[in-house]
Amino acid sequence: RILEIAARARLNVIVSGGTGSGKTTMLNALSRLIDPTERIVTCADAADLQLQQPQDIPLETRPANLEGSGRVSMTNRVKNCLRMRPDLINVGEVRGSEAFDLLQAMNTGHDGSMGTLHANSPREALSRLESMITMGGFALPPKTIREIIVGSVDVIVQAARLRDGSRRITHVTEVMGLEGETIITQDILLYDITGEDQNGKLIGRHRSTGVGRPRFWERARYYGLEKELAQALDEAEGSGP
Repeated sequence: RILEIAARARLNVIVSGGTGSGKTTMLNALSRLIDPTERIVTCADAADLQLQQPQDIPLETRPANLEGSGRVSMTNRVKNCLRMRPDLINVGEVRGSEAFDLLQAMNTGHDGSMGTLHANSPREALSRLESMITMGGFALPPKTIREIIVGSVDVIVQAARLRDGSRRITHVTEVMGLEGETIITQDILLYDITGEDQNGKLIGRHRSTGVGRPRFWERARYYGLEKELAQALDEAEGSGP
C-alpha cells in the first residue's frame, strides 16, 4: 500500500534490481495506478512495458541497419519525448547518458515519472545513476550530479530474485538529501526472510523500519492521502518483529 500511495502522490520512482528480479513487472504494476487522464510517454528498448492508460504513447529504440545507419538510441527517445508535452515519463531501462535527461525531466515538472535500472541495492542504484551521467560526457562536479539526483528521485524500490526463484521487493527507500557530498537515504520498508517451508520455498515478510513520517508525508497530504499513508505505516509497523 505504501508503494500505491507513492504512485498516487506522483513521486519520482526508480525501480532497481538484477536480471530477472521483476523490475519491469513492478513498473507495470505501479503504472496502473497513474491517473488515466495523464499523458504518459514510455521509452523502452522493446514493448515490454504494457501500460493500460489510454494516453500512453510508447516509443521504442531502434538498432542500426546493416549499413550502420538509422539507429535511434534511448537518449534520443528521452530527449524527443520531452517535446511531446508529457505529464510524466516512464523509461523501461536506464543504461547510459539518458539518465541525465530523465533526471532533468523529473526535476522540471514531470512529477510521477519512473524508470528502471540494474543495481543490487538502493545505494548502488544511486552510484550507478551518478556513473552513467559521468560516462555520458557531462562535465559536472560530483556534488552537482548528486544534487541533481537528490532533487529528482524520491523513492527507490529494490527488487530481487531470491535463491528459491521467487521475486520480492526487498527495500522501499527514500532519498532524503545531501549531507556534505554524501546522499542520505532512509529505508521505509525491508523484507526479512524468516524461514523455509518443506518444499524449499523461502518464507518472509515486509516490515516497517519504524519511520513514522516519511519525507513525502507533505506530498501525500497535498494529494489528500495522509490518512491512508498513516494507516499503511501503522499496518507495516504491526507486521514487524
